[in-house]
Amino acid sequence: MAHSLTSLAIFQGVNHKEMIRSLHVYGSVEIEREFLFERKGRYVEKKAKPLFCSEGLQRAEISLGLVFGTWRCIFVFRSNHSLPQFPTLLCPSRNPKLVDIPNLANVLKFISELKPKKPCFDEHKLLDLVFKEDRVGDGEVDQAKPERFALKQDLNCLPDSETESEKSEDDQTEQSESDVRTEIFKKRRTPSQHVAGLCLEDLSKYFGVPIVEASRKLNVGLTVLKKKCREFGIPRWPHRKIKSLDSLIHDLQEEAEKQQEKNKAAAMVVAKKQKKLEREMRNIVERPFMEIQIETKRFRQDNFKKRHRASRAKKNQESLATSSST
Repeated sequence: MAHSLTSLAIFQGVNHKEMIRSLHVYGSVEIEREFLFERKGRYVEKKAKPLFCSEGLQRAEISLGLVFGTWRCIFVFRSNHSLPQFPTLLCPSRNPKLVDIPNLANVLKFISELKPKKPCFDEHKLLDLVFKEDRVGDGEVDQAKPERFALKQDLNCLPDSETESEKSEDDQTEQSESDVRTEIFKKRRTPSQHVAGLCLEDLSKYFGVPIVEASRKLNVGLTVLKKKCREFGIPRWPHRKIKSLDSLIHDLQEEAEKQQEKNKAAAMVVAKKQKKLEREMRNIVERPFMEIQIETKRFRQDNFKKRHRASRAKKNQESLATSSST
């Protein structure tokens, strides 16, 4: 059945590293398996109930480093993509314990024996395109194409030495300026090692700020950061979701302080709602591909209407006060 494999995703427990879970896709058939990788004992396959499919995880969203609940993706294979790199834990030639779990070992062996696809593009042209996108993402523009040289000297006359020296000086100045611009581009280009070393935890530190500011603090271009987000399964930078939840939490905190003196029961209800929003915001930071819950969206809309009515009432009072004074 391994020859009909379409894709394979392997997850490792975030809290329990010895727990491994795999998602096998054969055409339209999805099979989930769970394994126990004991360090001192044998590897054992356990009974697995559907988890990823039932929780709404889409196959297109799965990428290396994706965190889904308490599971982190450590290996992704797709038949229409280039062959992935094997971690030591999943490499059949380096980890002989995989023989204990043939349902996973046979699939990994099949993938490792596949021949890599030949690239159908020019590598140098691809690098040029990537560097060009990085420069545009950093707010830079491409250098203007050099103008064609037009010969102004009359060949029937002898050249003037002073004019010739002035032209040579101008040429040297233009050459030095172009060299300086080239050096600036080289300095501002982000090293590939720095980009490859970025993980989801590095990105999550700046989820609370706009993506432009986050790219500046991470020292990468905006385009590079968006590509990195797609690798981790983040379809949209979660700054607005976190900012919206933070604003609701702040409003609830003020409401709880007001109700504390008047009605303690109402204050407890508000505090409970505040803790629920704080928990939802933490979940979005850990799993940035999540959307805000429908109940929270309704509460946000009601809160917006309430604030709008309060501001209108305040303006009406001010207008009445000014009209009565006149």
